[in-house]
Amino acid sequence: MSILRNFIGGSFGEPGSPESIEVRNPATGEVFAAVPCATETEVIAAVHHAALAQKSWGRLPAIERGNALRHLADIIEKNAGRIGEALAKESGKSLADATGEAIYGVELMRYHAEWARRIEGEVIESDTPDETLMLKRAPIGVVACLIPFNFPVYTLVRKIAPALIAGNAVVVRPSNNTPTSAFVFAECIAEAGLPAGLVNIMTMSHEVAEVMCKRREIGMITLTGSVAAGQVVLDCCKANIAKPSLELGGKTPVIVEPDADLDVVTKSVLAAKTAHCGQVCTSVERLYVHASIHGTLLEKLRDAFERRLYGDRAGDPTYMGPLANAAARLRVHHMVERAKAEGAVIETGGYLPEGSGYFYPPTLLSDCRQDMEIVQEEVFGPVLAVIPYTDFDEALAMASDHQFGLASVVFSENYRKVMKAANEIEAGELYVNRFPADPYQGYHAGWKRSGLGGDDGKHGMLEFTQTRLVILKH
Repeated sequence: MSILRNFIGGSFGEPGSPESIEVRNPATGEVFAAVPCATETEVIAAVHHAALAQKSWGRLPAIERGNALRHLADIIEKNAGRIGEALAKESGKSLADATGEAIYGVELMRYHAEWARRIEGEVIESDTPDETLMLKRAPIGVVACLIPFNFPVYTLVRKIAPALIAGNAVVVRPSNNTPTSAFVFAECIAEAGLPAGLVNIMTMSHEVAEVMCKRREIGMITLTGSVAAGQVVLDCCKANIAKPSLELGGKTPVIVEPDADLDVVTKSVLAAKTAHCGQVCTSVERLYVHASIHGTLLEKLRDAFERRLYGDRAGDPTYMGPLANAAARLRVHHMVERAKAEGAVIETGGYLPEGSGYFYPPTLLSDCRQDMEIVQEEVFGPVLAVIPYTDFDEALAMASDHQFGLASVVFSENYRKVMKAANEIEAGELYVNRFPADPYQGYHAGWKRSGLGGDDGKHGMLEFTQTRLVILKH
């Protein structure tokens, strides 16, 4: 079994406590690694190291920071296979998918490195003669980055790359479900020669994470996680009025119009719903189907879901993999059981498989209603609720009548209906005739309880800055 170490102040030190966290392979349930449980003293030291490193890092010309990120990206690319091996074992992904996630992270880091010459301020006209107003962008300081389990390598880069190019230092807490890939990533940081303390990566309990986030030096907390986790982060932000950036729950609605290609829809829905066992923030969770094609599409989906195999992707990478842990599997199954009790029909799936690993079959539910829990709450698993509608306005209203507003999808060839959705749907993203993929030059931001702030693109990078207005008399 691997025994790993926290990365604090530029080195892997001996743990400050004998307490550790077991890491399991979700495809087998077996413990394969242990990571340290950082103490309060260690996280306070890490924040202190970050604050010291940030002062000189923030004063560097941005082009030098960009060069450092490009060098780091090269080293991550060189070690993508090692990162992928760790990620595949801790997450249940195939080796190809896990290595691909590391490569995608490399491309994202190179993208953010290019902002070095594009971080812009503004010159604003003054009302006073012989005076100029200049709005400058400055780093925030130390950013606490809280990483989810579903895409731990990509999300780590998604947070630290824009933070670093903007001149900040970071303290990173990986998910306790998927921390081993983060420590391979930390080895890359050490090899890249970044200033000691600029990036710190530590595993810890929830209680110690709160201590870290409430430190006076923390100027921003960025989280990808649940609404409940976001509410805890907001409480932490209150301590020092730190800036929050939160990507929280999602419940992606998909509207399928009669003119849609149902074979394309079926293939796309199956791929989106079973990717990483449905553990994707933008995964389709509500399928609104026009009544005239409801029966036909339901039959196609039932057949596709029944034929989709699941199992250990280390043996067959074409399988759908497992859920993150035993608790996640039970939570998903209990939601399906409650949906059945409320009147939903289980077309296929909906049972707990025997054997090892945290697997759950692709599950299709019909006869669902807008007021059901399975339609109102995020499942985060391979479960799809299907709801018929009679006209587009009704479907658009149901898609928007929700606590979440992260991503949305419309399948239609009618440009007037598509533009109506583009102007009216209550979500941060709308995908037309395709499923979400979070282009990193876009802006991934949720409405309502799906979050505050956002990631990716120019606007995501600027989240990691603050402004300074200079009023210059001349």
